[in-house]
Amino acid sequence: YMYVEVRNITKILEKNVILDNISCSFDSGKIYGIRGVNGSGKTMLLKAIAGLVKVDQGEIIVGDQKLERGNEFPQDVSALIENPGMIPNYSGLKNLLILSQIRNRVSKQEIIDYMKRFKLDPTDNKKLKKYSLGMKQKIGIIAALMEDSKLILLDEPTNALDKDSITTLNEMIFEQKQKGNLIIITSHDSEELNLVSDEVYEIEAGKMKDRRTVNEQE
Repeated sequence: YMYVEVRNITKILEKNVILDNISCSFDSGKIYGIRGVNGSGKTMLLKAIAGLVKVDQGEIIVGDQKLERGNEFPQDVSALIENPGMIPNYSGLKNLLILSQIRNRVSKQEIIDYMKRFKLDPTDNKKLKKYSLGMKQKIGIIAALMEDSKLILLDEPTNALDKDSITTLNEMIFEQKQKGNLIIITSHDSEELNLVSDEVYEIEAGKMKDRRTVNEQE
């Protein structure tokens, strides 16, 4: 089971208020969208939940962990946030294999299957730095999803993806939901979020504006 609670967090960077007294909560087995334009604070919110940045005020509870000091990383979290920490001179498969060794949860065959679903060739030895933006994005998504983490954070996952790849991504996200995991996705695209989300938060200029349940009958 995974529950995330964000209580009155504020983040200030060089006198700019990036997150302004934000509170929200997220529950296992659901997909949450966070919609906002670029610069609205949605990436910073994900970074705070992932323990990648320290907030100036408020607290974040992930499972039974309280993130306060900014150097705690919550347990059982995977994230696609900005540039995934990949090794540019290695192939996509090699990068994923190295990442998988940290937790030893996923087999080489499972990684290969993920790659094939995204129409990536696991036998291609091309270096990651020569990959297209879309290909790099797919590797980042696989890295975030392959270990079935209880909390999965995806920042603008559809960036640089074609229609077919977005369909594949959405299928993978639903599979994670069926496993009881909690998925939080940011996007500037309402339609995209409505397709997959149970609930959508609207963020604007660092403030939470609205939370709505997506009508499943639509």
